[in-house]
Amino acid sequence: MHAMQYEITLPADYDMGIIRDRVATKGHLMNAFPGLGIKAYLIRERGEDSPVNQYAPLYLWAGPEGMNSFLWGPGFQGIVRDFGRPEVQHWTGLAYEEGPSPAALPRSATRHRSPVPPSTAPADAVGAALEESRRLAKAPGAVATALAVDPRHWELLHFTLWDHPAPQEPGERYEVLHLSRPEPERLGAGRQW
Repeated sequence: MHAMQYEITLPADYDMGIIRDRVATKGHLMNAFPGLGIKAYLIRERGEDSPVNQYAPLYLWAGPEGMNSFLWGPGFQGIVRDFGRPEVQHWTGLAYEEGPSPAALPRSATRHRSPVPPSTAPADAVGAALEESRRLAKAPGAVATALAVDPRHWELLHFTLWDHPAPQEPGERYEVLHLSRPEPERLGAGRQW
């Protein structure tokens, strides 16, 4: 599994209805994309528990082939054409779990990025993060949760989809406008090593 996200921060007075319409008309295009486990179309709105307006979709890919096909294909080129080329963050998957509400349509998501301190052994940090991921996967209303790591910057990523407003977990909270899940079974269950 590979996690990928780009964040498009928009002006404070930007009409987020434009993003909502974009997702409503184009979101279905990823519903059958090969190699894609899940794509969550995420937004944050300034003043709604966020300091910024932002479009920040997060993808969970089964492998690099699907991710590469998207990045070099027409879908991402449309993002580049309309918003400029965003920095694409990506993490190596460590674990994926479906929650108690796996078939529910998610309404919100949380994303928590945390550094692995230089004084902490990577295996210890990943072990503790895996326990936290298991806790999140069992939480009421959890649709699915993923844990990933960027070993270049030693950063852990927890990403959870919820069937209700996002709980006050650490990190950013997003509204989910649409969820494409063409191949979630290819993400595997549990830890990925």
